[in-house]
Amino acid sequence: MSNENIIREIDEELRSDRARKLWKTLGPFVIGAAVLVVLIVAVNEGWSWWQNSNSSRSSDQFYSALEISDGTDLAAAQKALDDVIAANHGGYPALAKFREAALLAKNGKTAEAIAAYDALSTSETNKYLRELALILSGSLLVDDGDVAKVEQRVGGMVNPNSVFRNAAREAIGLAKYKAGDLAGARQSFEDAANDPLASQELRARLNIYLGQLTAEGVAPPAPAAAAEAPVVVDPATAAPADSSVGDAPALDTTPPADAGGAMAPAADAPATDAPAMAPATETAPAAPAN
Repeated sequence: MSNENIIREIDEELRSDRARKLWKTLGPFVIGAAVLVVLIVAVNEGWSWWQNSNSSRSSDQFYSALEISDGTDLAAAQKALDDVIAANHGGYPALAKFREAALLAKNGKTAEAIAAYDALSTSETNKYLRELALILSGSLLVDDGDVAKVEQRVGGMVNPNSVFRNAAREAIGLAKYKAGDLAGARQSFEDAANDPLASQELRARLNIYLGQLTAEGVAPPAPAAAAEAPVVVDPATAAPADSSVGDAPALDTTPPADAGGAMAPAADAPATDAPAMAPATETAPAAPAN
């Protein structure tokens, strides 16, 4: 056997020995990591299946509760909605709470409905759901004519950055109309109608409100007057006339000449014996035009 073959066999033995030692050291970690990955995937899939299953169950419960709430059995509807809230899956609990408040208002329990909406305006984490609860609460207070309470809830949304700004303006306008502030109500309705993002449905309602106010004698606000008067230019000097003079023509300070060309004395000047100034008999020829 040649020396090269002996050296090659020794190298192979050494490599095999190193691989066995490395596997003994790292093998358990590799196997553990693989098992951990499999377990994570299995747990994630199981969690997703459980969540979807519960959400599907809550969805069925919620729509079943909506069907019950369309009837006349208030207690049964509240019980069905409470079951959805207790299940606490997905976004259905929040929807069930809004539906419960609407159900209270529908059955004439306005004070309880307002309290439910006010509670939602502080308990919900979603900003838009909180603002929606305030809009619905303020709308229920319109019939009381208490403008301060309505503005306390929706006044902060009357700004260009709020998606509920026109709903807030409508609620404030209705409250002012109920309180007898017809001019203020018209202003609120016109602000909402002039918003380019107002919906067609909202514009239709606002036109009805504005028509009613017009029938009651509340005229639209007069257009603003012009900010400043036009500048009067003196044709003789091509310069703006003094603003204190206004539109009055410039006074001619040149004394008038008499029929013979003599300068007429001033009306209040004393008469003198000095002869009048004789008119010039010749006039200088006009310079030729270039």
